[in-house]
Amino acid sequence: MRIAILGFGSVGRGIARAILAKNLDILVTGLADSRSGIIDPVGVDLEAALARKEEGAPCGSTDIRPTDVVTRADYDVMVEVTPTNVENGGPALHHIQTALRRKKHVVTSNKGPIALAYPELLAIAEENGVTLRYEATVCGAIPLIHAMQEGLAGNTISRLYGVFNGTCNYILTRMAAEGLTYAQALAEARELGYAEADPTYDVEGIDAAIKLVILANTVLHMQTTLDRVERTGIALLTPEALQLAEEQECTIRLIGEIIPKAGVLRVSPRILTKTHPLVVEGTLNAVTVETDLAGDLTFIGKGAGSTETASAVIGDILYIRDRYVQSS
Repeated sequence: MRIAILGFGSVGRGIARAILAKNLDILVTGLADSRSGIIDPVGVDLEAALARKEEGAPCGSTDIRPTDVVTRADYDVMVEVTPTNVENGGPALHHIQTALRRKKHVVTSNKGPIALAYPELLAIAEENGVTLRYEATVCGAIPLIHAMQEGLAGNTISRLYGVFNGTCNYILTRMAAEGLTYAQALAEARELGYAEADPTYDVEGIDAAIKLVILANTVLHMQTTLDRVERTGIALLTPEALQLAEEQECTIRLIGEIIPKAGVLRVSPRILTKTHPLVVEGTLNAVTVETDLAGDLTFIGKGAGSTETASAVIGDILYIRDRYVQSS
């Protein structure tokens, strides 16, 4: 199967390394980063492209732009893993629209287009007889969307709640374990690469809220928007608050929650008993899904990372290969 990869940062390189390491029968015929691109119908030299990126160079020719790869490369699936933009979804939104209109399947880890324009993208995909997959937009390596759409088909989901942001979870874990202040734990998270220079997106609960919107719209059919999520971050939490919870054999986690029937979407710090299944350590994610037939199920795993996110992307690629490309 032929794919084109748009975005050659951490996730894109993770996908390339996985393709090189495993016999997946995937041929990359197009590749682009923000500055350059490669179009090669017989297959891009991924090892050479990775080596160039390690040296800080563009992955390919600066005469080839990402839009050239989208419109000119010959591929079955476009893999869109450029950085997320939740203001307007661009440029990923345009990339996805264009590929779908070319009758190409799309796999993405990009939260912006899915959170902002899922109904429109789904309509374009259906009109052109192709599919759109987005497992990697929520909880990294955890196959949560697939489990809810496929494994739990026929169930009514009454509630969904969990730890959706690894950066916040790391900060809260360190504050509880070592008595660090929020500022100290955040500085440590930055030093380890878990937090960005500007951590607002994570610590104010925006990232978790976006993931709730994606799940609400794509799995639970709620037709909601980001501004309808009640949101409180962790920046005002103190070591004293965590110590008070500790004295009650509890701790605090940033929890995202959806109650479909009530139309509730919220993100806020919650006090949980230490034995609660959502009390996970470090950068892990954990989500509990309450259903009528299957009961309560809790999914735990790595919510971010190059290899972990690549796992979700490749799972979607192979899903498309097995169900659409090989039968066409």
